[in-house]
Amino acid sequence: MTKILTPIDEFDVVTRDGLWMTAADAERVTGWTLKPEGMCRAEACVAMPASAVKGTEVDVEAFWTKLGGPVIASEARDVWALGAPADERNAALEGLQAPDFTLPDIDGTPRSLSQLRGQKVFVATWASW
Repeated sequence: MTKILTPIDEFDVVTRDGLWMTAADAERVTGWTLKPEGMCRAEACVAMPASAVKGTEVDVEAFWTKLGGPVIASEARDVWALGAPADERNAALEGLQAPDFTLPDIDGTPRSLSQLRGQKVFVATWASW
Protein backbone atom coordinates (compact mmCIF):
# COMPACT_ATOMS: atom_id res chain seq x y z
CA MET A 1 0.00 0.00 0.00
CA THR A 2 1.29 3.44 -0.93
CA LYS A 3 0.26 6.70 0.74
CA ILE A 4 -0.26 9.60 -1.65
CA LEU A 5 -0.52 13.16 -0.36
CA THR A 6 -2.21 15.77 -2.53
CA PRO A 7 -3.11 19.42 -1.91
CA ILE A 8 -6.67 18.28 -1.11
CA ASP A 9 -6.41 14.94 0.72
CA GLU A 10 -4.36 11.82 1.33
CA PHE A 11 -4.99 8.40 -0.16
CA ASP A 12 -3.86 4.83 0.38
CA VAL A 13 -3.64 2.98 -2.94
CA VAL A 14 -1.97 -0.05 -4.43
CA THR A 15 0.83 0.99 -6.78
CA ARG A 16 3.63 -0.68 -8.65
CA ASP A 17 6.87 0.51 -10.21
CA GLY A 18 6.57 4.02 -8.81
CA LEU A 19 3.10 5.49 -9.23
CA TRP A 20 1.51 3.08 -11.68
CA MET A 21 -2.04 2.46 -10.50
CA THR A 22 -5.48 1.55 -11.81
CA ALA A 23 -7.38 4.20 -13.71
CA ALA A 24 -10.02 4.15 -10.95
CA ASP A 25 -7.40 4.90 -8.27
CA ALA A 26 -5.81 7.55 -10.50
CA GLU A 27 -9.19 9.27 -10.78
CA ARG A 28 -9.75 9.07 -7.02
CA VAL A 29 -6.30 10.56 -6.32
CA THR A 30 -6.10 13.21 -9.06
CA GLY A 31 -9.71 13.97 -9.99
CA TRP A 32 -8.85 13.23 -13.65
CA THR A 33 -10.46 10.35 -15.60
CA LEU A 34 -8.66 8.14 -18.09
CA LYS A 35 -10.36 8.32 -21.49
CA PRO A 36 -9.15 7.35 -24.97
CA GLU A 37 -8.06 10.96 -25.56
CA GLY A 38 -6.01 11.08 -22.34
CA MET A 39 -6.61 12.11 -18.73
CA CYS A 40 -9.69 14.35 -18.63
CA ARG A 41 -11.44 16.61 -16.12
CA ALA A 42 -14.62 18.30 -17.32
CA GLU A 43 -13.83 19.59 -20.84
CA ALA A 44 -10.04 19.61 -20.38
CA CYS A 45 -8.01 16.62 -21.54
CA VAL A 46 -4.28 16.00 -21.31
CA ALA A 47 -2.93 13.67 -23.98
CA MET A 48 -0.89 10.87 -22.45
CA PRO A 49 2.11 9.27 -24.12
CA ALA A 50 1.62 5.57 -24.87
CA SER A 51 4.39 4.79 -22.38
CA ALA A 52 2.29 6.23 -19.50
CA VAL A 53 -0.86 4.14 -20.10
CA LYS A 54 -1.02 0.36 -20.18
CA GLY A 55 -4.52 -1.08 -20.46
CA THR A 56 -6.41 0.21 -17.43
CA GLU A 57 -3.30 1.42 -15.58
CA VAL A 58 -1.85 4.92 -15.54
CA ASP A 59 1.58 6.25 -14.58
CA VAL A 60 0.35 9.04 -12.29
CA GLU A 61 3.89 10.36 -11.80
CA ALA A 62 4.23 10.93 -15.58
CA PHE A 63 0.74 12.46 -15.76
CA TRP A 64 1.28 14.80 -12.81
CA THR A 65 4.64 15.91 -14.16
CA LYS A 66 3.02 16.62 -17.54
CA LEU A 67 0.48 18.83 -15.72
CA GLY A 68 3.42 20.80 -14.31
CA GLY A 69 2.91 19.60 -10.75
CA PRO A 70 5.84 18.69 -8.53
CA VAL A 71 6.15 15.03 -7.51
CA ILE A 72 8.33 13.73 -4.71
CA ALA A 73 8.67 10.37 -2.99
CA SER A 74 10.10 9.12 0.26
CA GLU A 75 13.34 7.18 0.04
CA ALA A 76 11.41 3.92 0.43
CA ARG A 77 8.91 5.15 -2.24
CA ASP A 78 6.01 4.25 0.04
CA VAL A 79 4.87 7.86 0.47
CA TRP A 80 4.43 10.23 -2.45
CA ALA A 81 3.42 13.89 -2.56
CA LEU A 82 1.75 15.49 -5.56
CA GLY A 83 2.02 19.26 -5.32
CA ALA A 84 -0.33 21.72 -6.97
CA PRO A 85 0.89 22.89 -10.39
CA ALA A 86 2.26 26.44 -10.49
CA ASP A 87 -0.74 27.86 -12.39
CA GLU A 88 -3.11 26.54 -9.70
CA ARG A 89 -0.94 27.98 -6.91
CA ASN A 90 -0.74 31.34 -8.69
CA ALA A 91 -4.51 31.43 -9.30
CA ALA A 92 -5.16 30.71 -5.62
CA LEU A 93 -2.89 33.57 -4.57
CA GLU A 94 -4.22 36.09 -7.07
CA GLY A 95 -6.25 38.79 -5.42
CA LEU A 96 -5.32 37.86 -1.87
CA GLN A 97 -4.30 40.68 0.45
CA ALA A 98 -1.95 40.46 3.37
CA PRO A 99 -3.49 41.46 6.70
CA ASP A 100 -2.64 44.94 7.92
CA PHE A 101 0.13 45.18 10.51
CA THR A 102 2.43 47.87 11.87
CA LEU A 103 6.19 47.50 12.34
CA PRO A 104 9.02 49.99 12.75
CA ASP A 105 11.05 50.74 9.65
CA ILE A 106 14.85 50.84 9.68
CA ASP A 107 14.75 54.31 11.30
CA GLY A 108 12.28 53.19 13.99
CA THR A 109 9.28 54.96 12.46
CA PRO A 110 6.11 52.83 12.75
CA ARG A 111 4.78 51.88 9.30
CA SER A 112 1.53 50.10 8.57
CA LEU A 113 1.18 47.88 5.55
CA SER A 114 -2.03 49.72 4.66
CA GLN A 115 0.00 52.95 4.26
CA LEU A 116 2.02 51.25 1.53
CA ARG A 117 -0.84 49.76 -0.54
CA GLY A 118 -0.16 50.10 -4.24
CA GLN A 119 3.60 50.15 -3.70
CA LYS A 120 6.03 47.25 -3.89
CA VAL A 121 6.91 46.14 -0.38
CA PHE A 122 9.68 43.82 0.74
CA VAL A 123 9.22 42.37 4.21
CA ALA A 124 12.18 40.46 5.66
CA THR A 125 11.60 38.31 8.72
CA TRP A 126 13.99 36.52 11.03
CA ALA A 127 13.72 34.17 13.94
CA SER A 128 16.43 32.83 16.21
CA TRP A 129 14.98 29.37 16.61
